[in-house]
Amino acid sequence: MSNIVAIVGRPNVGKSTLYNRLTETRKAIVDDFSGVTRDRHYGTAEWTDKNFTVIDTGGYVAHSDDVFEAAIREQVIIAIEEATVILFMVDVVTGITDLDDDIAKLLRRSKKPVFVVVNKVDNNQRLNDASIFYSLGLGEIYSLSAMSGSGTGELLDEVIKHFEDEPEDDNQLPKYAIVGRPNVGKSSLINALIGKERNIVTPIAGTTRDSIHIHYNQFGHEFMLIDTAGLRKKTKVKENIEFYSVMRTIKALEEADVIILMIDAVEGIESQDINIFHLAEKNKKGVVILVNKWDLIEKNTKTTGVFEDTIRDKIAPFSDVPIVFTSVVEKQRIYKSLEAASKVYENKLKKIPTSKLNDVMLPIIENYPPPAVKGKYVKIKYVTQINGSSPMFAFFCNLPQYIKEPYKRFIENKLRENFDFTGVPIQIYFRQK
Repeated sequence: MSNIVAIVGRPNVGKSTLYNRLTETRKAIVDDFSGVTRDRHYGTAEWTDKNFTVIDTGGYVAHSDDVFEAAIREQVIIAIEEATVILFMVDVVTGITDLDDDIAKLLRRSKKPVFVVVNKVDNNQRLNDASIFYSLGLGEIYSLSAMSGSGTGELLDEVIKHFEDEPEDDNQLPKYAIVGRPNVGKSSLINALIGKERNIVTPIAGTTRDSIHIHYNQFGHEFMLIDTAGLRKKTKVKENIEFYSVMRTIKALEEADVIILMIDAVEGIESQDINIFHLAEKNKKGVVILVNKWDLIEKNTKTTGVFEDTIRDKIAPFSDVPIVFTSVVEKQRIYKSLEAASKVYENKLKKIPTSKLNDVMLPIIENYPPPAVKGKYVKIKYVTQINGSSPMFAFFCNLPQYIKEPYKRFIENKLRENFDFTGVPIQIYFRQK
């Protein structure tokens, strides 16, 4: 299961700045996709070989004033339920406010590890002032400056001690997770797939704390289905349904082999869908995009093509992904999505013999060699596939440092053209020969 670090706290204490520092994203955490100007509020981070997901809860607060404080409290409750570690961020300049006290009250009751992170501590006077936060009753405090990064190393050293070890999974079946925004039809799809004969459903007890695992075995397909739908626990999630569903999605996504990303045909692909897609890509998961409610769209001969182009445009550069148009209500093409997922799973495990790789790729490279840099020519001598959970290739050459991103993209496209890797992210490395 994924280790999730949630940054909670009232507005303007520096949550986004810390998030940017941990996930190593730049100031503008706004994607360059056309039509997407929303911030990304979750990303992956790494500290001393431990990978984890960071969530900046600041992006999930409703804008209306009356629910503002309630929404922040609600978020803290969700974080307590879902996160592995909670970073409670406060501001040394402002000191302790009533809202800080409220949040601390909730956190004191929780069983989760909580770190009080005092931000904007960038001189000795402020270091002294920070000691007031011991009165929150949450144990040790960690002073840092999210802006300059001082103090973050010491904090992370402690945070990773509380991570849960990923359990060894002895179940060899492929795992497919159905993810997507609320009300896109995830529950209906699962009900349509498993039908009403419940005997083919074996929810495996104790597999995880929250996602339901369904063993599916019919029509020649056998796999584990990870269901993130309809899993609202005791929290009454009103304002923060998006935040809640993101927390759940991340957990399911990290565990699955293939992500079936459901989007709503009426609403089109939205920023949160694109975030989920890129998180799946970053985690080297296979992806199938399922466009549901297709029966509600007025169609002509070009509708499907235009819709597909729009999606591929928004998920670029990794756009070699199966897109299935479905109506769960009408039971249209729901099994096609399973076929697509199983093909993607095969592609993810595909191993290409070294001799075949070299026979195909070396002539292409000879015809289109990497551009010379400073009069030096890059010669690629040899290519091989590296063992990994998803396709990885090493190209051995004399000057790997001179190979730029566009050429890497060209090589990836040629690999995709010649060997079917639909739906699977590919990693390419250039190594010194």
